[in-house]
Amino acid sequence: MAHRTLPVIQALRDTAQRLAAQAPYQWGHMGSCNCGHLAQTITKLTKGEIHARAMQRYGDWERQLIDYCPTSGLPIDATIDEMLALGFNRQDLTHLERLSDPVVLGAIPFERRNAMRHNQRDDVVLYLRTWAELLEAELLARIELPVLLPSHHAVVPD
Repeated sequence: MAHRTLPVIQALRDTAQRLAAQAPYQWGHMGSCNCGHLAQTITKLTKGEIHARAMQRYGDWERQLIDYCPTSGLPIDATIDEMLALGFNRQDLTHLERLSDPVVLGAIPFERRNAMRHNQRDDVVLYLRTWAELLEAELLARIELPVLLPSHHAVVPD
């Protein structure tokens, strides 16, 4: 699963917020689908720029992630590089495109989980927010605060 870092969590939340605010969504478009929206958040490229990069090689996001090569020189691989550098891995992105990560799905109430569709905006928003919440909970669980010992300074009464 993605790195449990503030930038990863923020990217997921920002992407969910943009989609919830009715940003153009089209699952069959490489720049405005599930991964396309996350790529927009991370790279600051437009949906058109991401789509144009992806069209230089055959396939949807899943195929692009399988064929990814960091030394190819292809612009879509540079886009994927940025996503990986932030803390995602190829499996995360493949799961995002299909809303299929069992850990994320396991955190969604059963009734809702069974009705989820990978190409429905509201389901993508729920998936992204749930994923961010899981990563945040794991990040917070790893934080250990130092034990504070009582001060040895005596309080002098008035």
